[in-house]
Amino acid sequence: MTANEMPPMATPRVAAGALFFDNEGRVLLVRPAYKEHWDIPGGYVEPGESPRAACMREIEEELGLVTKVGSMLVVDWAPAEHEGDKLLFVFDAGCLAVEQERAIRFVDGELLEWRYVAAETLDHHGPPRLARRIRAAIAARNSGVATYAEHGNAT
Repeated sequence: MTANEMPPMATPRVAAGALFFDNEGRVLLVRPAYKEHWDIPGGYVEPGESPRAACMREIEEELGLVTKVGSMLVVDWAPAEHEGDKLLFVFDAGCLAVEQERAIRFVDGELLEWRYVAAETLDHHGPPRLARRIRAAIAARNSGVATYAEHGNAT
């Protein structure tokens, strides 16, 4: 079969983000300068880069923290109207120590602030599908079983 005979294939954008927690179980959200809403630390995967590597790179670029991330919690198929198909990976980054919180620096200027947010207030900080995705990731962390989601809805 030649390239011209191949059926069309999806070429989704791929992004990866991390969930950091505090001792009360709240998640760390960041406020990007270029978005209307809050988000989790992370960003797009570069060509040849794994989602885990991209997640760690983005954490260092955005927050100035060099850290490893743990288990994948959720992969979410979440196409966006102006961006096409997207696959979003969310990794468990564990709890930040007080020293790590103090070390957060907005290195690349993409972020304006950060805060911990309780799961029940996520809807006040971003779009509904982001809140669903984060809640699916929290549930996966609590159960110890990674999950698949579509538009933030775990299946």
